[in-house]
Amino acid sequence: MNRLRFCVALVLSVLISTQAYAEADYGNAIKVFRDSPVVQPYFKDSYGYAIFPTVGKGGIGIGGAHGKGKVYRGGKVSGDTSMTQLSIGWQLGGQAYSQIIFFQDKRSYNEFTSGNFEFGAQASAVAITAGAQAQAGTGGATASASPGGSAGAQAKTNYHKGMAVFTRAKGGLMYEAAIGGQKFSFKPVGKK
Repeated sequence: MNRLRFCVALVLSVLISTQAYAEADYGNAIKVFRDSPVVQPYFKDSYGYAIFPTVGKGGIGIGGAHGKGKVYRGGKVSGDTSMTQLSIGWQLGGQAYSQIIFFQDKRSYNEFTSGNFEFGAQASAVAITAGAQAQAGTGGATASASPGGSAGAQAKTNYHKGMAVFTRAKGGLMYEAAIGGQKFSFKPVGKK
């Protein structure tokens, strides 16, 4: 019983702590991704992107994640977005991470900003770490890390269905073998 209470308290504290990041520094989150050799080509070649500085995730059997972000096109904010994820399966713990989604072209940007976009359970993201080499897509990804954190890592720009997703862990610990997708909302700048 004490373990269950501890786990519930851990998950709640992670989800509540993400509220402290509600006014997250978008500039720092973008810089972290921009400084990664794996991600740099996407900033140069994409039509736009959505950035989530902090996503809080937690679960005990049933889990969830939530984060708020901004969508950029042409280097300027075009709107606000939020992500919600529900998952079912073996999972325990909580974590916080940053996420960026690149849009290859106007079609994929429009699909995401339609206001009701979802990634299915099969969607995947590449986790960025020091010295990572990766190919990314929403339908599959491969990644490897070189010992010693080689600064010369390279990536091949590889979109899947017009989108590429990267994440970077910020803290926490989560064990999971769960199925779940992400759902996104979008509100254009200037709309209430």
